[in-house]
Amino acid sequence: MTAQTRAEGRYLGGRPPYGYHIADAGPHPKPSRAADGRRLHRLEQNPDTAAIVVRIFAEYLAGRGLTTIARGLTLDGIPCPSAHDRARNPHRRGTAWQISAVRAILTNPRYTGRQVWNRQRGDDVLLDVDDVAAGYATVHRWNHPDDWVWSIGQAHQALVDADTFDRVQETLRTRGAVGDTGKAPRRSSRPYLFRGLLTCGLCARRMNAGVHHGHIYYRCVARDLTNAPADHPPTVYLRQDALTAPVTAFLRQTGYPIGAGAGPNAPVDTRSPGGNTELDVARQAEAYARRGLRLTYHWDRDTVVLELVDPAACVAAAAPAERQAEFVIG
Repeated sequence: MTAQTRAEGRYLGGRPPYGYHIADAGPHPKPSRAADGRRLHRLEQNPDTAAIVVRIFAEYLAGRGLTTIARGLTLDGIPCPSAHDRARNPHRRGTAWQISAVRAILTNPRYTGRQVWNRQRGDDVLLDVDDVAAGYATVHRWNHPDDWVWSIGQAHQALVDADTFDRVQETLRTRGAVGDTGKAPRRSSRPYLFRGLLTCGLCARRMNAGVHHGHIYYRCVARDLTNAPADHPPTVYLRQDALTAPVTAFLRQTGYPIGAGAGPNAPVDTRSPGGNTELDVARQAEAYARRGLRLTYHWDRDTVVLELVDPAACVAAAAPAERQAEFVIG
């Protein structure tokens, strides 16, 4: 059945990508299911949104950044994906285009006209590592592109050709990387070392950074949510200095290249020209965010889960890595 699905490029259900809608594709080929009224479906271009997808790809290849594209779409009055399909997104505000939405469109291979499966997986994670009886929670994670399953041929009408999609993926990997332009990285008087890496375990949103009484905090504010979880406090706070030591220890244990300027296969080196080892390590962790370092703060049990989503991309070849660790905030 798997081979048949790949050969036919069958649509197996789920949310249609922005730019498409679901259309009827006839009765189910299995007689018993067809007798129960089961029918197949396929993706068809949505006349209201397909052109927006084409515009996003064209603007990105023309040199515009994700922020500029998102701002332009919002200023032009174009509804963002969650506003376009409110029935499926009642929990989202839908007031403006987000950078994450633009990136999700640019990285979705189904716009090439082929079906792609197994892009994500569900991993069972212990709720309490010290109490197995507490049970598990299913965490959805991205699979490596080598593990994706592609339909053999075209399954629906493409919005972009394969060459355009590949050029966008290459640009996403290289644009903005330190050293590409020969310019020194911009320095900030307030080093938010884990910006973009830290997620709230209660609502799965990225936590924002800020300063309070001279200390750097990461926070998640419930009032910013349309439908906040019942157990979400008004504001979840986490101080940055509570993270640097345990993150340093984890990276050192796994063989992660954490020295200043270290490459993906460089030996571990925690020396810092300024003498502040933890600060240097945290900055390196931020620089390597795209290589798979993620942190999730669980306020209800005051712990942080730190994981390497793709250890092979960021760990020295001779140093096997633990994929995940959990530590208590002291």
